[in-house]
Amino acid sequence: MSGEELLRSRGLRVTRQRLAVLDVLDSDHGHLDVEQITAKVRGRLDSVSVQAVYDVLGALSRAGLARRIEPAGGPARFERRTGDNHHHIVCRGCGEIADVDCAVGAAPCLNPSQLHGYELDEAEVTFWGLCAGCQARRAED
Repeated sequence: MSGEELLRSRGLRVTRQRLAVLDVLDSDHGHLDVEQITAKVRGRLDSVSVQAVYDVLGALSRAGLARRIEPAGGPARFERRTGDNHHHIVCRGCGEIADVDCAVGAAPCLNPSQLHGYELDEAEVTFWGLCAGCQARRAED
């Protein structure tokens, strides 16, 4: 489905900024912060403000076309992979983030000891550790 079709399917107006942000998120397949997204969008458009990128990311997130993740101690990151209840692993050394698919069973993957009357529909887990590159650098020191 094209970017225009995706936006329309979620009831969003098609704008150059929205198309450019979608393209950046689709082409990078990573977990980018707003500054990284803005720099890449500026490579596609003549100019765009950081605030415009924040606005687009907010609209895309609310429409389910982007996902915002907020690892502790770091800036918010955005990705296009949505709706599958995957989790993340973050490197304590360099901040790299990788996706971790649901480990066991169906969503929400985890069973809390208490539900407090809630009906669960999602679990968000962040694992922390050292990536292979940081482990190698640590071993060299």
